[in-house]
Amino acid sequence: MVGRGELERAVVSVLWDAGEPMTARSVTEALTGRDLAVTTVLTVLARLEGKGIVRRARDGRAHTYEAVAGREEHTAHLMRQVLDTAGDRDDALARFVGAVSPEDIEALRRALDGR
Repeated sequence: MVGRGELERAVVSVLWDAGEPMTARSVTEALTGRDLAVTTVLTVLARLEGKGIVRRARDGRAHTYEAVAGREEHTAHLMRQVLDTAGDRDDALARFVGAVSPEDIEALRRALDGR
């Protein structure tokens, strides 16, 4: 059985890849290799909307859904949320930097220089 978090990630990934609003039926069809009912996808979309990750708009008789933020912006938001839970931010950041690849270190340097 697919976990709720995994299905939510798959649904939002479809929305990110589409780059435009989609109906629940379109999202369901894009989730290839999964035997899901449209009602299941609607439930997941409603959950994502409740979390502020997806927004819904009426389009005729149907609703369309789109991600509120792009993939990278959402990832950065999650990283900030996790960092906010650290008791010692300096230590958490130091441990993070100590665990990333040299390529990621360079990306961090470029990001800090650009700030």
